[in-house]
Amino acid sequence: MGVVALAVLVYDRTGDVLPTAALFIASKFVPAMLAPFLTAKLDQVAVRRSLPTLYALEALVFAALALVADGEFFLILVLVLALADGALAVTARGLTRGAIATTLQPAGLLAEGNALINIGFAFASVGGAALAGIVISEFSISTALWIDAISFLAIAVLLAVTRGLPAAHEEREPWWPRVRSGIDYARTDPRVKLLLWGEALALILFTLIIPIEVVYAKESLRATSAGFGLLLASWGAGIVIGSLVYVTVRGRSAALLILASTAAIGLAYLGMAAAQSLAVACLLSVLGGAGNGIQWVAVVTALQEATPARFQARIVGLLESLLAAVPGAGYILGAAITALASPRLAYAVSGIGILLLVAVGAIVRRRTRIDLGATPHDAEPRVPRTQHDAAPDSSGVIPGRRQ
Repeated sequence: MGVVALAVLVYDRTGDVLPTAALFIASKFVPAMLAPFLTAKLDQVAVRRSLPTLYALEALVFAALALVADGEFFLILVLVLALADGALAVTARGLTRGAIATTLQPAGLLAEGNALINIGFAFASVGGAALAGIVISEFSISTALWIDAISFLAIAVLLAVTRGLPAAHEEREPWWPRVRSGIDYARTDPRVKLLLWGEALALILFTLIIPIEVVYAKESLRATSAGFGLLLASWGAGIVIGSLVYVTVRGRSAALLILASTAAIGLAYLGMAAAQSLAVACLLSVLGGAGNGIQWVAVVTALQEATPARFQARIVGLLESLLAAVPGAGYILGAAITALASPRLAYAVSGIGILLLVAVGAIVRRRTRIDLGATPHDAEPRVPRTQHDAAPDSSGVIPGRRQ
């Protein structure tokens, strides 16, 4: 709901691709600089306290955005609110992924759990994007933003009353040593380093088209706001398909799954560059979404399996920060290509770049022979540990399971 509503709000009020790109930079790139510090601080707090607080604050931000949408438009104010929401969102996702891994990995259900989460996310994407297009067309942008605010408030209440979530650390540690130890582990473990660097490069190419999707839909395909929502919903439908496929192929090589699914996204982008109708673009978007549904969960699962439990929130938090920060280069590149040429060329550049990255990835994997398979959740890190990390990890202990 929020992605569609904010993109349409900024583009409709400004009529320019550059402010639309600025929205994504403000909501993704800048918050990524703040999130690792917030994550290192909050992953010592009980999940039942930290996540409800973060989501309640997000509800307030979207309520403020809804008020702005109803009144006089100030781009700077929208960008500031988007920045605040981005910092909250990236931190919340890192904490959530860390808690998930601590709970499921000891039970041997991490891949299945991640696939299930991806399916839920995909259904939410399909429903949210399609509903946003309908609500905006039939009611208003502010109505969609109010619905988004209410959804965050509902999440906050749900988590606040949920029992059995990971508890707080018994011993507290300053945030900077925790940030540093997490970065040290990411820098020294070859599998973690390969996954983070590879996904960072892929994210630049994946997200090159994100700020110009609304321009592509409205100018290249001559679609309405509802059509733009349908295009995004088609991608979400593909994620559902990809997530279901992942459940059946999760035992295959992680590297093979990552490379094949990434190639599917590249082929989808190339096809969308040439598509002449919304229907064809939506079908290709389903293909790209299916690749997305496999690629992201395969990368996240491989990263979680390569990371000891005590580092889960920080390492996956780094991935979430990359997801927020690195695409800034893609946003700028996509906006520049669109401003100088067309949205179609931006899709073509992205598709070709992704396929080249897949080829390079296959060569690197063959030469280095790095195994992306599972690692015991209590494996020792290869970096000096802080006093807290040397102690038993109490943050993820719940009755009968560890996340």
